[in-house]
Amino acid sequence: MAVLAAAAVLIVARLRGMVSFVPLIPIACVVFLISLAIGSFIGKPLSDLRAKIKAYRAGDTSVSFEPGESLQEADDLAGDFKDLLDSSYAQAADLSRREKQQMQFVGDVAHELRTPLTAIHGNAELLADPDLPPAMREKFTHTILTESERLTHLVNDLLSLQHIEGDSYVMNFKRVNLRPVAQEAVDALAPVLDARGANVEITGEAPDVLGNRDRLKEVVSNLVDNASRFIEPGGHIKIELYGVKDNSVIAVKDDGTGFGDVDPKMLFERFYRTDFSRARNTGGSGLGLAIVKSIVEAHDGTVEAYNLPEGGACFMVAIPSIDPADNQ
Repeated sequence: MAVLAAAAVLIVARLRGMVSFVPLIPIACVVFLISLAIGSFIGKPLSDLRAKIKAYRAGDTSVSFEPGESLQEADDLAGDFKDLLDSSYAQAADLSRREKQQMQFVGDVAHELRTPLTAIHGNAELLADPDLPPAMREKFTHTILTESERLTHLVNDLLSLQHIEGDSYVMNFKRVNLRPVAQEAVDALAPVLDARGANVEITGEAPDVLGNRDRLKEVVSNLVDNASRFIEPGGHIKIELYGVKDNSVIAVKDDGTGFGDVDPKMLFERFYRTDFSRARNTGGSGLGLAIVKSIVEAHDGTVEAYNLPEGGACFMVAIPSIDPADNQ
């Protein structure tokens, strides 16, 4: 660029006959030096940026792409690189978190499957003894059946959770009246509730919601089943339905022991248990509340839990209500 500028000055000057060739030499030198300075001023930020990019590609993640007091275009380019790197770091962190969650989930599933499988295998080996007394044979057979049912329940819950959280899963939503949904869930659980001595009551009415009837029934069923595991025989479970602030609420309350000082949010984590040994004895899969959370969030709703002042626990589901005038 500097050479071209000097040559242009020489040619123009000669054509016009304003000066001789000799006096043009100092002028050409000055123009060359100025052009060189300008080129250096323009090129340095880009050279620095190129060096930073080269260093980053070589593995130096400490390189900073913060814009400085230099050429505006170079600063803009550096800012673009910084935004790209920030996005890349965020995606990498999210990917790492998801991988850890998946590894934890696989480990939890393996642990949960191993326990019933070990029990089934051990009791089956004992049954192979031809001299085993009938009473012991009946006991081991009952254990195998119980653990098999628990294993089936766990697998079904895993498949249900995977299905609900799948990217391709789409729920068919229609207008749903929550009162009959709650009643159907309780009726379906009647044999289990009777066996546990649970007394269930449904009170109130809630505005209709736009939702999937079967999945909402599953929400109520899981909450009632969960409550029935932690009440004494003859205990009470109350399902309250009502509307508040454009939401339809399902509150499932029990008079059991509650969940103590545990963070309520943890209750909806997969395989989380407040009292491991007690929950193990109840036969729960540890996925019921996680399924509840996934279904409720798919309905743009929320679910919360808290201990009742008088004892027991309350699980509250809130789902956006439908305008009564809406005929969907």
